[in-house]
Amino acid sequence: MRRSQQALTLAQESVHTYSLAYAQFWAAYLHHRRRDVLAVQAQADALLALATAQGFSFWVGFGTCWRGWGLAMQGQGTEGMAQMHQGMATILATGQMLARSFCLVLLAEAAGHIGQMAEGLRLLTEALAVLEASGRGDLLAEAYRLQGELLLRQASQEAIQAEVCFQQAQAIACRQQAIAWELRAAVSLSRLWQQQGKPDAARQLLAPLYSWFTEGFDTADLQEAKALLEDETMTKQGRG
Repeated sequence: MRRSQQALTLAQESVHTYSLAYAQFWAAYLHHRRRDVLAVQAQADALLALATAQGFSFWVGFGTCWRGWGLAMQGQGTEGMAQMHQGMATILATGQMLARSFCLVLLAEAAGHIGQMAEGLRLLTEALAVLEASGRGDLLAEAYRLQGELLLRQASQEAIQAEVCFQQAQAIACRQQAIAWELRAAVSLSRLWQQQGKPDAARQLLAPLYSWFTEGFDTADLQEAKALLEDETMTKQGRG
């Protein structure tokens, strides 16, 4: 967060608008990783205004996509999804095809949030195919985790397949030494195990990962992990 603010300040002081757009995009990206919807929305609005005024088509696309994601996550699903599709089309029109998988994962996350599970799973299937084909690995763990979450939220609650997705997400994150993605996958898997009456296994999985962190305790991921570890059923099992 400190580095991001420094980048924004330097870009503003340099009066170099493309550098400022670049810094605003990565600030939105960081806030998305922190699951701070309002902060993403603020950076998206600033990026979109700047990029539109300067004619930066690439950044207009990302600003539109980020803004749509923020709207969808705040309950404006129809408008938000439409803006995200528009943003992705604008980005791809510039020839930046590596962004496709990223946009698809964002779209899938938003679709799941507004209750469109089938659409979210379709988008994730497409995203995973693109990620595997391109070799882009930074979103792979999260894509599998999201797939598991959406499978659980279907009417049929496909718990077996969801568990496989969570385990795959955690394995990928562990291999990449991506501890934040690994924690997020572990939270999803631990929650499922706890619901299935396996609190001891859930605690043994999550507690070591949570103890690794020394900062960021105000973030949604760490707060969820803490709440899960402090859940009465898991705590009793741990003492037992």
